[in-house]
Amino acid sequence: MGSRDLKSDFLGSFLFLGFFWRTAGIDSLVSYPGKTEWLAQRQGGTRRPRGRLFYFGTHLREFQKQACALVVFIDPALSPPYHPNVQPVISAEQMREIDLLTTREYHVPSLSLMQAAAEACFREIAAHFSGNLAGKKVQVLCGPGNNGGDGAALAAELSHAGLRVDVVLFGSVENTKGDAQTNFEIVRRLASHQTGTSAVDGPAATLSFVECDTVAAWENLPQPRQTYDVIVDALFGTGLSRPLEGIFVHVVQDLAWIRRARESLSRCGPLIVSIDLPSGLNADLAKPIGEAVQADLTITFTAPKIANVLPPAARLNGRLVVANIGSPTSLIEAAKPNLFVTEENDVRQWLIATRYTPGSFKNTHGHALVIAGSRGFTGAAVLCGNAAMRSGAGLVTIATPASAQASIAASVMPEVMTTALAETDRGAVSDEAIDHAMQLASKANVIAIGPGLSAEDERTRRFVYAIVKQRQTSVVIDADGLNCLAPWPTDLEGSDHAPIVLTPHAGEMRRLLETTDKAALDDRVAVARDFASKHKLILVLKGARSLVAAPDGRVFINPTGNAGLGTAGAGDTLTGIIAGFMAQADATLKAQADALTATIAALYVGGLAGDFAARELGMRAMVASDIREHLSEAIRFLDPKGEQP
Repeated sequence: MGSRDLKSDFLGSFLFLGFFWRTAGIDSLVSYPGKTEWLAQRQGGTRRPRGRLFYFGTHLREFQKQACALVVFIDPALSPPYHPNVQPVISAEQMREIDLLTTREYHVPSLSLMQAAAEACFREIAAHFSGNLAGKKVQVLCGPGNNGGDGAALAAELSHAGLRVDVVLFGSVENTKGDAQTNFEIVRRLASHQTGTSAVDGPAATLSFVECDTVAAWENLPQPRQTYDVIVDALFGTGLSRPLEGIFVHVVQDLAWIRRARESLSRCGPLIVSIDLPSGLNADLAKPIGEAVQADLTITFTAPKIANVLPPAARLNGRLVVANIGSPTSLIEAAKPNLFVTEENDVRQWLIATRYTPGSFKNTHGHALVIAGSRGFTGAAVLCGNAAMRSGAGLVTIATPASAQASIAASVMPEVMTTALAETDRGAVSDEAIDHAMQLASKANVIAIGPGLSAEDERTRRFVYAIVKQRQTSVVIDADGLNCLAPWPTDLEGSDHAPIVLTPHAGEMRRLLETTDKAALDDRVAVARDFASKHKLILVLKGARSLVAAPDGRVFINPTGNAGLGTAGAGDTLTGIIAGFMAQADATLKAQADALTATIAALYVGGLAGDFAARELGMRAMVASDIREHLSEAIRFLDPKGEQP
C-alpha cells in the first residue's frame, strides 16, 4: 500500500478528532448547558492560557522567565467555570462520574474529552516556551490506562506541531482497551508511517513509538533522557490507589535522578509535565502513598483533586493548571463538592463589598476589641492590635492586664487604644475583669482574645470561658485563649448572630481534641470539618495550606503563604487581620455580614502579604511585623481601584 493510501486509511478518524475538534464545527455536533461559555474560552482568539492556574508558593501578577525558573500567578482574568464563588475540589470517584455523565447524558464522546485534555496540555507546554516550540524534543511516558491515552493524544498534537516526539508505552497496545487503545493505535500507525516515508515523500520522522515492558528494555532505550526539552508523565492518573511497583518505580527514580542532575548543573531542562496528577499519587490523599513523580507542571482537568492541592502531595505538582475540557457546569454542581480552594476573585469581591466610601469614617469601619497580653508577654498583643488596625478596622482597643498596659501602650501604633483589666498576682487577666471586659465588648463589633494572655491560672481560664459564653458579638480565639478552653467545652457553640472563630495550629488543635497523638491530624480536612460541624463554629486550622472549616461542613483551602509565615508572632498577626476584617464586615455590611467570608478573605490576604514580604526580604529574614507592613500591598494588588481616593 502506498503512503497516500495509508494516510487515507487510518488518519481520517484522527483528523476528525484532533483537527476538526479545534474548529467551530464541533458546535453543530455537541450541545449541552454551559457549552457557549466553554466554546468562547476555546475559540475566543485570546492567547491567554485557558482554565485556572494555581502555584502554591510565589504569587505574582504575570508570567516571568528568570533563568529558566517558573514564576507564575493565579490567573485573575478568568471567572470560575464550575462554581459561582470558589474552585471546588473533587474526588476521583466524582471525576469518574462526571466523565461518565458527560458522555452518557450530554452525548460528548469520551474520545473527544481525551482530545480536549491533550489540547489543554499542548497549550500549557507551548505557553511555557512562549510559543517557541521549534526544534524541541519531547518524551511521552504512557501507562496502559486512560492517563496514557491522554499522553498518546498529546504526543500526536506535539508531533503535528513539528516537535520531535518519542512515545514509550509501558505494556503493549493489545493489552490496552477503550479510548486509550484507540489513541495508542493511532500513534503507533503514525509513527510506523513516518518511519516508512522516505525523504523524497515527506519530512523526516517526528514521532516514534515503542512498547516497553521490562526494566532492561527501559534502560536500553537509545535516546538519553536528559537531552529532551520536555518529559511528559502520563503513567497513571486518578485511578491509582496503591503504590507503584516494578518498572514504574524505576521510571520514577530515573526522573528524580534527571531532576537532581538538572538542578545541580543549573540546567533549564527537561521540563517534567504530569497529566492530571503526578504518577504515584492517590488522587484522594494528601500524603504520597509511595514513589511519585516530582513534576514542574501539572495539568489537571475539570477540577483539582485533593492530591493536587493539599500538601505534602501538592508539592509534587509544581505549577498546577486546572483546565476546562468541556464537562458541563451542572454535573460539577450536582456532585455537591464540600472542599474548595479560595481564589483571588473571591477575596476581591469581599474587598469591593467593604470598600471605604465617601462619607465613611472610623465608626463605619468597625471596632475591634483585642483582649491580649500579660506581664512579660506583651509582644503578641502589640502584633495583634497593630495588624487589626493596619487591616482597615476603624477603631482598635487592646484590653490587657494593668501591669502590661504601659509596655503595650509604648510599643503599639499610636492609633491603637489601650485599657487596663484586673489581673492576677502573676500579671495575667483575672475573672474579676469579666464585667469590665463585657462592657468594652458591648461597644465593639468583634472580640479577639488569646495572644499572650497566659493559660496557667484558673482565674484566667474562667475569664476566657465567661467572655466566650456571654458574648453578644463575634469572637476570634487564638493562642492562650484556645489553651484556656482546651479540651473544648461541649456547651460552647457558635451561632449566626455571635459566630466563634478558632485559629489553632496543630499543637493547639490536638489540645482542643484532648489528644497528644500526632496521627490524629493525618486527615486535616476531616478533622477540621468534623470539629467545626460538631461545635457550630468556624475553624482556621493553620499549617502548610491552612484550612477554613465552616459549620455546614464546607472546607476552604487557602493557597497563599509560604514557609516564612512560620515565624514567631505570625499567628498573632493573623488573628488581628481576621478581627479587623470581621469588624469591617459587621460595620459596613451589617445584616449581610458573614463571618466565614471575612475569615476566608483575611487568611488569603494575610498569606498574600507574607508572599510579598518573602519576595522582598526572603523567607528566612522576614518577621511577623513584615506581614503587617505588606498588607497594604496585598490589598492594593487585589483591589487597586477600590484603594484609590
